[in-house]
Amino acid sequence: MNTISLTRPANAFTLIEAVLAIGIMAMVVVAINAVFFTALRLRDRTADAVDHAQPEQQAMTFLRRDLLGAMAPSGTLSGDFKVGNISEPNLSQYAAIEMYTTTGALRESEPWADTQKVTYELKEPEERSTTGGKDLIRSITRNLLNTITPDVRDQWLMSDVQSIQFECYDGNQWVDTWDTTAGNTNLPLAVRVRIELAGVGNQASQEPIEMVVPIVSQSATNQLQTTTSTGS
Repeated sequence: MNTISLTRPANAFTLIEAVLAIGIMAMVVVAINAVFFTALRLRDRTADAVDHAQPEQQAMTFLRRDLLGAMAPSGTLSGDFKVGNISEPNLSQYAAIEMYTTTGALRESEPWADTQKVTYELKEPEERSTTGGKDLIRSITRNLLNTITPDVRDQWLMSDVQSIQFECYDGNQWVDTWDTTAGNTNLPLAVRVRIELAGVGNQASQEPIEMVVPIVSQSATNQLQTTTSTGS
């Protein structure tokens, strides 16, 4: 009697198992893509924040150095100090502060002293800004003995600035104007800087940049000193 042997077919995935496996793989790929693109957006936001922070820090560093090196209006090393209502040639209508400071770098190509005239002002950007802000420019005049048209060098500090405000402390209150050529005989005791940033979307609610710099350079005043001597 002949016997028929039945062989069991090899193990294989059924159609339902294959569909489930493909579905699970698709969900894993979607999850990986979501994490990947979230990381990319986070990287872009972080890079934008760093790019905006670097010019701001540089601008505040220059401002602090220039204010700390401001020259008193009288004495051996003297210079004018003006805040607000500045009307000078080659300055825009947004000029905010003008001072003489001792922060000039000594170079062989520039045979001038370290004393320089510095002006901070807002200018319209060369390229149209989407935020409507202006560029903060630091204008520098090194050759102060030049009797002809002075050579003014503009240094870009930061963009997207809505406004910049300087306030001077006279010992009692903060005032928004100061002029050592008309009324103020000395430097203020401190200067407060406030920069409002322009922006769109989330940047519109960005906090303003503020800084207070004490002024240590003051003119010596003539004081009458009396000496009382007693004798027996």
